[in-house]
Amino acid sequence: MKKNIQFLFLLITLLTGHAAFSQGASVSGKVTDASLQPVYGAEVSLKETSIKTFTDSNGVFVLNNIGNGKYTVSITRRGYEPQLKNIEIKNNRPANIAFNLKADYLNLKEVVITGDNSTQANTIVNRIDMQLRPVNSSQDLLRLVPGLFIAQHAGGGKAEQIFLRGFDVDHGTDFAIYVDGMPVNMPSHAHGQGYADLHFLIPETVRELEVNKGPYATKYGDLATSGSGEFKTLNALSKNQVKLEYGMFNTQRMLGMFNVLDKKHLFSRKKENLYVAGEYRYSDSYFQSSQDFKRVNLFSKYTGVLNNGSQLSITLSTFQSNWDASGQIPDRKVNDGTISRFGSIDNTEGGETGRTNFNVTYTKPLENGSFKNQVYYSRYDFKLYSNFTFFLNDSVNGDQIKQEDHRNIYGYTSTLNLNNYLGSKKLSSTFGAGVRYDNSNISLDHTVKREFLNEIVRGTLNQVNAWVYVDENLELTSKLRLNLGLRGDIYNFDFKNQTVDTASGNVTKAVFSPKLNLFYTLNQSVQLFAKSGYGFHSNDARAVVVGKLENTLPKALGYEVGSTFKLGKRALVNVALWGLDLESELVYVGDEGIVEAAGRSRRLGVDFGVRYQLTQYLFLDADVNMNNGRLLDEPAGANRIPLAPTFTSIGGISYKRPAGFSGSVRYRYIGDRAATEDNSIIAHGYFLVDAVINYTKGNYQFGLTAENLLNREWKEAQFATESRLQNETQSVNEIHYTPGTPLFIRGSVSYFF
Repeated sequence: MKKNIQFLFLLITLLTGHAAFSQGASVSGKVTDASLQPVYGAEVSLKETSIKTFTDSNGVFVLNNIGNGKYTVSITRRGYEPQLKNIEIKNNRPANIAFNLKADYLNLKEVVITGDNSTQANTIVNRIDMQLRPVNSSQDLLRLVPGLFIAQHAGGGKAEQIFLRGFDVDHGTDFAIYVDGMPVNMPSHAHGQGYADLHFLIPETVRELEVNKGPYATKYGDLATSGSGEFKTLNALSKNQVKLEYGMFNTQRMLGMFNVLDKKHLFSRKKENLYVAGEYRYSDSYFQSSQDFKRVNLFSKYTGVLNNGSQLSITLSTFQSNWDASGQIPDRKVNDGTISRFGSIDNTEGGETGRTNFNVTYTKPLENGSFKNQVYYSRYDFKLYSNFTFFLNDSVNGDQIKQEDHRNIYGYTSTLNLNNYLGSKKLSSTFGAGVRYDNSNISLDHTVKREFLNEIVRGTLNQVNAWVYVDENLELTSKLRLNLGLRGDIYNFDFKNQTVDTASGNVTKAVFSPKLNLFYTLNQSVQLFAKSGYGFHSNDARAVVVGKLENTLPKALGYEVGSTFKLGKRALVNVALWGLDLESELVYVGDEGIVEAAGRSRRLGVDFGVRYQLTQYLFLDADVNMNNGRLLDEPAGANRIPLAPTFTSIGGISYKRPAGFSGSVRYRYIGDRAATEDNSIIAHGYFLVDAVINYTKGNYQFGLTAENLLNREWKEAQFATESRLQNETQSVNEIHYTPGTPLFIRGSVSYFF
């Protein structure tokens, strides 16, 4: 272990020790939007020279080697109005200026491909999409990721199942989710590795979603194998808002968002913002047994510029939810007419959950970069009743289980961004370090109709993850950019099993994740890229400490080539050919409380996306994702990856104006896929159409949303499960599923002031 740590720091020193600070004057500053949110990827240039750069994730930029004289600083960013400011450099003294950009409607005719970020164009279009997609909770915003599908299968309160790039991610095993830098996923969770419940986030507080597919981003570690998504919330409200919604199945929602400071000050005399938001949602849902779903969310955020120019952000949020669930139903009971597709075998399933978050970020600007420190704490409580197999194991009482997780999460991250030169080449460096500590009481009990029968597993988890990384961006030429990263993670798994003492233990492991990416900007219309990198997902501590898994931190090797380019003036295209090799697939057996390893796997795929602007306000978009995945250690014919999607597509037409009518009609399609390794059981796909229409006039906005507009019968979550009913003598292995929503219409009215 000591040698591994020494090797990591030696390599970081070699990567960064050659960076030479620039000579002469520098022009630095920060770019924000109207809500003080940092604007990432804005192009900053001096119009009188060829010198330019891009803002980092904190909105900070530095232009070096500037001679004395008068200059015009230009800021441009797709989705914002351009801005110019005049400066004068005297006696080689540095200058610092701030920019506050005004949002503008996207015009693809004006879009140029730059060397800052190959995925930026998708992010901009998604910002428009965010208001024009059916959204019941923040989890639905994950559908903004092209090729990502979600499925709810426990009454609305459980975290959704995620599918992306040939992965059945379960509830987060291979997709890392963050909110303002705070991790959402929970390793060694009572219900599944990497469980990511995003329901604490109010959708209207989200400003944008940063998406990274594959394991190529150095700053994301555990679980970021198929990809990662980071939600960034508003720093301030442009207006106060009150919103009321009502829809079919007795669905109700109330939302309020209010500015608090109103030009008053708390910590400084500079610009500060503080707002609060609250949400209440209730629904009986469309099942025969009422789901009685309730959720309450509270969110507050302070953002201010301190007197020394630093920025402070403090977020406090909490949510509570409880619900009943009809559970997954077997095909055979629907086919023989015993129950309807909205019926139930065990309608006493359901649960309750809550999470409270405290997140503080302090960002200090430097002469040639920025330094950010973040601390966060979460208190999390979870209780879930499930019955997957009915009477397979206990023919008298049934197989219902209760899973509980009561957890404290403590975390700290530190990020240093520096802009230097390596000789005459521009070099941007990011150094990161952090630690996360999870302390949790986890239990699994056998129950009947939510009444305790006997204890299966009970224990205390203490899990620590510490990491350090360096990420370098070097402009080799004016067109070619090299991204080189190295990340090191150390884990300590400690689980004290109070039921079976021999199932306790303590294990420490480390993993290193190098990254190498190249971006070539051919011209203002074409960028090519080649990406490669290692990622990993940690295994469940309960299996690690007893040595049931050979690979504690299985690696994922990703590789990808592709292009972002324009066709004509109105079409923007993204295409990627990718592959991912995983050392160990994870299969969580929830009713036994263990993780099983399915061996090595390989996935190869193609992602294709196009955005086309028909008129100033009318957009078309479509994404097609194809892949082929196989287990490498299994014989042909028995090597499918269960539930892994092989073909998905989303798309639609959107009409967006600042006032009057806006709307969209969108489709989503997922093809049939194998539910078992031998393809003997098929999980059937579906094709759905959704529609949203909004009308804005003055301070009011009226909305109407229709999900499953064609009223198709479809299966949302599907599993090949062996089960036995109370009157059956033999078990049956077949599809068990949660039905998807029928036609679901709801309306809304919002008042802004």
